[in-house]
Amino acid sequence: MSTLNPKTLTKELKIDAKAIGIPPGAAEEFIKRTVADAIAALEKKPIVTDQDLKKAVVKELKKYNADLAYVYGNRDKII
Repeated sequence: MSTLNPKTLTKELKIDAKAIGIPPGAAEEFIKRTVADAIAALEKKPIVTDQDLKKAVVKELKKYNADLAYVYGNRDKII
């Protein structure tokens, strides 16, 4: 998650959604919305860090699925 790449971000979120058992149709829809909204929020910033991206994505994911937001927000921290 080192760049602001929508395709990479979408792929990571789909993997996490599948891992926690979210139906593919639902996951596809809210991941698409989450990525679009997070990127739109970050476009205003001249420099975007990984932390900025993670915060924006988690904020948007919480609207649709709190479990997926938690898993994504704690990526690399979960054993």
